[in-house]
Amino acid sequence: MRTSIRRGLRTALAGSLLFGGLTTVSLAAVNALTEGTASGAVTASDWTTFDHDSLRSGVDPSGNSFSPATPAWNSPTLDGQLYGQPLVFAGMVFAATENDTVYALAADSGGVLWSHHLGTPVEAADLPCGDISPTVGITSTPVIDASRSEIFVVADEASSPIAAHHLIGLDLYTGAVLLDEVIDPPDTDPAAQLQRASLALDDGSVIAGFGGNSGDCSDYHGLVVSAPEDGSTPTTYVVADLPGDSQGAVWMGGAAPTVDAQGNVWVATGNSAFQSSSDTYDESDGVLEISPAMKLVQAFAPKAWYADNASDLDLGSTAPALLPNGLAFEVGKSQTAYVLAQSHLGGLNGQVALTNSFCFADGGSADLDGTLFVPCSGGIEAVTPTASPPVALWSTSSGAHGSPIVAGGLVWSIGNGNLYALNPANGTEIQHFAIGPSVSSFPSPSAADGLILAPSSTQIHAFEGPAGLPPPTTSVLIPATGATLSGTATLDASASTATSVEFRLFGGIYGYAAPVLCTATLTLYGWLCSWNSTTVPNGSYTLVSEASGSGGTAYSSGVSITVGNPPTTSVLVPSNGATLSGSTTLDASASNATSVEFRLFGGIYGFSGPVICTATLTYYGWVCSWNTTTVPNGSYNLLSQASGPGGTATSSGVSMTVKN
Repeated sequence: MRTSIRRGLRTALAGSLLFGGLTTVSLAAVNALTEGTASGAVTASDWTTFDHDSLRSGVDPSGNSFSPATPAWNSPTLDGQLYGQPLVFAGMVFAATENDTVYALAADSGGVLWSHHLGTPVEAADLPCGDISPTVGITSTPVIDASRSEIFVVADEASSPIAAHHLIGLDLYTGAVLLDEVIDPPDTDPAAQLQRASLALDDGSVIAGFGGNSGDCSDYHGLVVSAPEDGSTPTTYVVADLPGDSQGAVWMGGAAPTVDAQGNVWVATGNSAFQSSSDTYDESDGVLEISPAMKLVQAFAPKAWYADNASDLDLGSTAPALLPNGLAFEVGKSQTAYVLAQSHLGGLNGQVALTNSFCFADGGSADLDGTLFVPCSGGIEAVTPTASPPVALWSTSSGAHGSPIVAGGLVWSIGNGNLYALNPANGTEIQHFAIGPSVSSFPSPSAADGLILAPSSTQIHAFEGPAGLPPPTTSVLIPATGATLSGTATLDASASTATSVEFRLFGGIYGYAAPVLCTATLTLYGWLCSWNSTTVPNGSYTLVSEASGSGGTAYSSGVSITVGNPPTTSVLVPSNGATLSGSTTLDASASNATSVEFRLFGGIYGFSGPVICTATLTYYGWVCSWNTTTVPNGSYNLLSQASGPGGTATSSGVSMTVKN
């Protein structure tokens, strides 16, 4: 990569026109040289939320091939158990642990870029029940708001009397905490609530679903909390909120709420304390559409919802899948699969179609153009829902059963300590990789930046396709094109899939040689470095950022800048205290100057400071010859004055005597 661009630079330099040692360099020429220098068949991409997008398609749209896949890297052992799906943004992989620690890993190596331990997790022994041990910290998949460069997590932290759930926003690049807000609604028992469902974003708010700990102990309610990213007061929808009622978990096997184009939030709910046909329906064991204001829009529930409740047969063990044909699909612990109309869920027994004994499922389904890959406990099953009773197209016997995704034309799922790649047409196994056991009953991989990322209990495992990893991308953020720089200037660039960023300068005395001005450091604001612009002559230049990573090297488009530092000057000859007579040579040094004059103060001139001669730039400095007989004998102060595009500067005075 570097060889090819350097060869291009030398060719361009050889054919350029030289004037006084300066090379004429155009912005178009620089962009032509740097354009396309990051080669490769792999497309950089992101995965910022559970199952990729707000509709939970679970599909990597990059088109990167994983046929075949090979191991790329294993992360270090992290400090706690992993229950969430890995996220990817700007060349970084994010994971959060039950020890309340968030990690940013380099996508090209798995090395830790930063980690932040947010607080003390809750001891499992202090909770009324549950199956997460030894501590409960961050259980759900985080969510990234790329527009804010912020990742949000919900951390269960030890707090009087037992626990509190903190919504924490961290800077993506440094891990600095930008938000820390307790989001437990009033009159709830945080120790009885588990924030298991993955987080979602909805127009400036983080959506978090709550249920109870495994065992349905103590007094909890299904909650959907909408917490504004700016830290203002959250709003909450409460399930099973009738007198004498409780439970109705929003957990969905760890999947995330779906957010539709109107910003409405779709969830499925678990069993409640209402278990009799005489009980009023309480939004448990159903599919709910909730407005951004956390008001119920519509609901569906099976005809015998109360019987499901009595037998702990959650419909809400999976997330509702919203299909492009206007239908929705839901299946849970009862094994009955329901097809619903998105526009009219129909209330009790309002389904469009159903199939009994479809499968027992936990988690989120992947949606490839209307065909769903469903996380059935006996193995992934495929179904294309229509208005007819749903029928499985195939059921894999591979052992894959965790929430699946689709990447590179294959279905990827975790089961029995293995990552599986399945043929989407028939479910047959194409490849599998041993990654080790998972503490989660329904772990899920993700796919971005040319990688398949699979969590085991305490590690992330990465696999790449035949084309390897994507090249980095970069662009100059500061300065803006057309800017004039002087003194010490801050340079800023964005970069993805990069391990280093440098800034290079074209034009002026450098032509196409493009020396490195400074090497940037990754900070809260991007890749920053400080450059002393006085180290180059004033003039017009083109600034380029260069990003390097394991996928290669990439160059930004050029940014046109002008260096306009004020001149500096000092008198070299005569020396201080000299006595002059006759015709004498005056000499001054000057930088960033286009002209230099000598002025005389004192004697008959006082402070008027007339110009006594205009200097010429020579090998020895700015030199002129002055006839001292044109002024009366006496004591004077001699100053040099330099002028240039950056302004005018005057030297310190030199005391001298004229004695003719």
